[in-house]
Amino acid sequence: MLIEFSVENFRSIKDEIRLSLVAGPGKEHRETHLVTPELNEGVRSVPLVRSAALYGANASGKTNLIRALQAMQRIVTHSGRELDELPVVPFQFDPESRVQPTTFEVVGIANRMRFQYGFSARRNIVTQEWLYAWPLGRIQFWFERTTDAETGTVGCKFGDKLAGDKEVWRRATRPDALLLSTAITLNSEQLQPVFGWFSGNVHVAGVGGWNNVFSLDWCGGDRKAEVVRFLQAADLAIEDLRLVHRDFSPEMLPADLPPEMRRQINEELSGAKLVQVQASHDTSRGQPTELDLDEESDGTQKMFALAAPWLDTLANGHVIVFDELHDNLHPALVRFLVDRFHDPEVSAKGAQLVFTTHDTSILNQDVFRRDQIWFCERNSRQETQVFPLTEFRPRRGVENLERSYLAGRYGALPYIRAASARSRT
Repeated sequence: MLIEFSVENFRSIKDEIRLSLVAGPGKEHRETHLVTPELNEGVRSVPLVRSAALYGANASGKTNLIRALQAMQRIVTHSGRELDELPVVPFQFDPESRVQPTTFEVVGIANRMRFQYGFSARRNIVTQEWLYAWPLGRIQFWFERTTDAETGTVGCKFGDKLAGDKEVWRRATRPDALLLSTAITLNSEQLQPVFGWFSGNVHVAGVGGWNNVFSLDWCGGDRKAEVVRFLQAADLAIEDLRLVHRDFSPEMLPADLPPEMRRQINEELSGAKLVQVQASHDTSRGQPTELDLDEESDGTQKMFALAAPWLDTLANGHVIVFDELHDNLHPALVRFLVDRFHDPEVSAKGAQLVFTTHDTSILNQDVFRRDQIWFCERNSRQETQVFPLTEFRPRRGVENLERSYLAGRYGALPYIRAASARSRT
């Protein structure tokens, strides 16, 4: 589970911004929208929200917050296998920030253990790294790492509660790799839950979302019925799905494809078998009609791609982070997707959803608690700022959040200037 994520000096984010999923004191929707994690004996648990929605104008930096978590995840999961370059981009509108490292930190829960893990890095060096954990009642210091920028020497301080050949880990850690990732390649069992949180428990999707490979796998196996039920619950009028395997043919490619691209695709797919999805629709005339999934609406295609990731996340108590969830979807479908996380029976293991959106139809107190809404804004220095709705103290059950937001009470709206008239010559 995700408790908190913070980032500093990344793309449009200059000063630290912190997104917290810790629930506030409000009493609304407590039984459905909050979850209290089960932690190891002796560790105090606090309620967390099951979802968080982030609103803001285009170019305000919402996507950069998603990219930041995505970059952190990629560095954790791949730096042990040597990335060509760490995917950090410092804030560019300030000369000092350009040469400073980017800092990421996550407070989360893995295998009933709370942890606090973070690091600071430039493109070719990890300058600092730290990990604290609560496997029992009190916080434990597991390690702190620094790297000398001139010599590349990695220095570490280890806590006595961390088991393993720590000196081997230190010597094996490259200046541009994480100690956490390196120790995992050297079979550290104690650090595996933290690494596993990044590699398996959090799923980050950009604006394009995911492709449909995961849902295709389910439809090709014994979980097709779950995908069909998910689509039916969303009222997409699909009765069944069928996979068709066909040999690749150049005729399948669009006629307007550039010749060089056509040649490359022909070479790559020559002799390959392609899988196509046929969606069956009941026309009330006795004989169902099938359509290729490619012929369905963009929204239907997106819902098919989301089906398996959504169901898998809900079943396993994972975290989905999604940019522009509303894209190609009717507002009712956006609410359908969000409501899955607010149903304690569907999300029995405490799955969480963090997403950005422009869909204000769900910005109301029937859908969310006040502590689930966040705003993103760009100031005059081109810096992204993130702040919660609770700063404005809207009245519980009374204030119309959508109307107040669109009226500008909370900020985070585009400032539209009238286009200046041009003289004709």
